[in-house]
Amino acid sequence: MNNIKLTKPFYSRPATELAPLLLGKLLCREISGETIKRRITETECYYGETDTACHARRGRTERTQVMYGAGGIAYIYLCYGIHYLLNVVTGGEGHPQAVLIRGVEGAGGPGLLTKALLIDRTLNGRELCKANGLWIEDDGFIAEYTAAKRVGIGYASEEDRNRLWRYIIKSEE
Repeated sequence: MNNIKLTKPFYSRPATELAPLLLGKLLCREISGETIKRRITETECYYGETDTACHARRGRTERTQVMYGAGGIAYIYLCYGIHYLLNVVTGGEGHPQAVLIRGVEGAGGPGLLTKALLIDRTLNGRELCKANGLWIEDDGFIAEYTAAKRVGIGYASEEDRNRLWRYIIKSEE
């Protein structure tokens, strides 16, 4: 099967549905004419202003503006002043939601993957459906996965901390 670049209709689904569907897809990054592809192994869902773990919980700001766009856009922010983190905006315009890409093959952690693929804020707002240096492909791989609690969200409500909105591909052992 040929790899297929994911399209706007794929990204138009809610983050709660899309987060596990991104597992096993190929995160692609073109750097100096070379394309690097890494299979997505872990994702985490953030869903709207009522999700107290979501950056948009306080509404629209300069930082979160991109989350209010239609699905298929990269939302990249600097975490702790050290690591850039890559999120995929999902759903329809006006409802802020995104899926954090927490890991890819060879880079288990959201900060490690952005370092490995040279992803930073210059790619924030980039459309993932276009040939512009950052996109996601489907090669037909179907991932088995487990769901777990999200991590690093101690500031969120207990209900939101307990949501099983982190998805981890099962390793083939």
